[in-house]
Amino acid sequence: MAYTLFVIELISAFVLAATLLYRYGDCYRNHIIVTVSVLTAWYFSFVIMFILPLDISSTVYRQCMENATKITETTQSLLQNSTTTVAPPGTECIKPYSFMGSNVFPNLWRIVYWTSQCLTWLIMPMMQSYSKAGDFTVKGKLKSALVDNAIYYGSYLFICGILLIYIALKPDVHLDPPKIKTIASSASNTWGLFLLILLLGYALVEVPRNLWNNSKKNYTLTYCYFKIAKLSTDKCEAEETVDDILDSLKAVTAAVGSGHPLYRHVDTIVQKLPIQLRDRLNGRAPPDRPIPPSLKSLVNLHKKTIKALHVLQRTETQWGLMLERIFHLEDVATNQRSPDHRFQHTFHTPRPRLQRIFYPPIVEWYWECFLRQYFLKTMAVITGIMSVAVVWSEMTFFCKKPVLSIFANIVIAATDSYNYLAIEAISTIIIAYMFYCAYSTVLKIRLLNLYYLAPHHQTNEYSLIFSGMMVCRLTPAMCLNFLSLIHMDSHVIKTSVMETYYTQTLDFITNALEKRKRQRAEESLTRRRDYSERFSNYRSARDVQDGAHTGLLNDLDSDYYVQPSPERNQPQLTGYQRAELPYNRANLTLEDELDHRFGESTLPSIRSEFDDRRRDKMTIPPRGLFDDV
Repeated sequence: MAYTLFVIELISAFVLAATLLYRYGDCYRNHIIVTVSVLTAWYFSFVIMFILPLDISSTVYRQCMENATKITETTQSLLQNSTTTVAPPGTECIKPYSFMGSNVFPNLWRIVYWTSQCLTWLIMPMMQSYSKAGDFTVKGKLKSALVDNAIYYGSYLFICGILLIYIALKPDVHLDPPKIKTIASSASNTWGLFLLILLLGYALVEVPRNLWNNSKKNYTLTYCYFKIAKLSTDKCEAEETVDDILDSLKAVTAAVGSGHPLYRHVDTIVQKLPIQLRDRLNGRAPPDRPIPPSLKSLVNLHKKTIKALHVLQRTETQWGLMLERIFHLEDVATNQRSPDHRFQHTFHTPRPRLQRIFYPPIVEWYWECFLRQYFLKTMAVITGIMSVAVVWSEMTFFCKKPVLSIFANIVIAATDSYNYLAIEAISTIIIAYMFYCAYSTVLKIRLLNLYYLAPHHQTNEYSLIFSGMMVCRLTPAMCLNFLSLIHMDSHVIKTSVMETYYTQTLDFITNALEKRKRQRAEESLTRRRDYSERFSNYRSARDVQDGAHTGLLNDLDSDYYVQPSPERNQPQLTGYQRAELPYNRANLTLEDELDHRFGESTLPSIRSEFDDRRRDKMTIPPRGLFDDV
């Protein structure tokens, strides 16, 4: 059952990515490398969204099993050290239906995360620069792409170089390839979190407001009239730019004949034009004295032509979609007063057979004229509540006692009842909402006016590559942020919690170093514990008295020393500071000594929520001079 659900999630993510790519892109016109790269980027991002809730439910179960193991070990130690029979507490952990082996999630996250990072930082930027390069050879396009990316990433490399030099000069830090890889991963996640903050700051307000405004038909129609006026201006500017390109191209074609060495390059530029623009080019009059172009000028003209055609295609697509929406809203306003309750379109278009069967004119009228506005208002209220919950959880996720994060409280409540289905469903909904808010804002930024995802196979390669880059950069950082909201990231809340395999994969270098350090400390303390238990029969059974001699030489019988005077036991001697742990070390667990000497760990195998049950009013003196020997 677990692997069946896992496979279904993977297949669902692939179907969703392929469907969206088929809807927005043109698989027959776009290059196969672009199609495969964008499909991989979208698919891996959706895999993170679909599989991360399963990882969360698996972590909840592993946390419960670890807590039960800790309770059992503590109970067994109490039974061995006492003469009264104590019944061990009954803790039953319900295994989730999606629980899988311990190697499935780590291997999956390594493949998905590092492939996405290579796509978004190395492969896709090169493809994007390659697609807009004006050179006429593969070598020239690659050279232009390298120069373009070198300029773009030069500032990042300069800043990272300064930081690496600073870290390398520190005497207590040694740089090696694993640490450099960890620094690169942290820098990528930091960049994604910074961008996520900017995007969510706008989208968490805009998405509910946009839904509420769309429920008002008159307001929506008026707003569309305003938008199409703005698009008309942009469309005219794009057409004027294309006209200038056609004038320059006509002068070049007049100067370069069929026998000229640069004729094939000119023909390459002409073949990029659509048929309508090619006819307009042939109908233009050539200049009186055309000047023969150089190869460099042809490269610049080719680059300008590609950019101008992209802008013209985007504006024409937006213009056509806005016209369709205006016509539809006008039809809704007209059919609002229809007495027969049958929706009539001004422009009749053929519809598929299934749509005619399940969506007849009567159903369409009740939906468009009556139900849709209430549905949009309901969705606006729901998304508004979710936006408030996201903002509140972002502001309070660092507070662990009391837990103020709304999402953390929901997950904790579902964890207490072992409702894994609720955990997975709520996690998927929240991640999907944050993903929609973040990504829908990217395409509305005026600075990024070249990119637009248009349905009906009208999105160009440039916009598809950009969408794949942004999805790969935002999704890992957004999922890390979500894990912080539900208190499953110990790096943020500074407490010892079991982390998901996803979090462990992103900083597995740090966890491995800490694990080795604590394993060495555990072996040392285990040897000391065995040695002390071997000679415990020679110790006195009476309570050990408080004194400076026992503070220096731990775990020794007090009969060997002179008893302190009553005035020396007075509380005015405050210079002797003690730790919080109980003085009787025989009753301490190994985890207590590890946490006392090395601090609380972020590893999943070390827990500290039962420390308050093992503390008493007695305290332990500081470690002796030779305790580490």
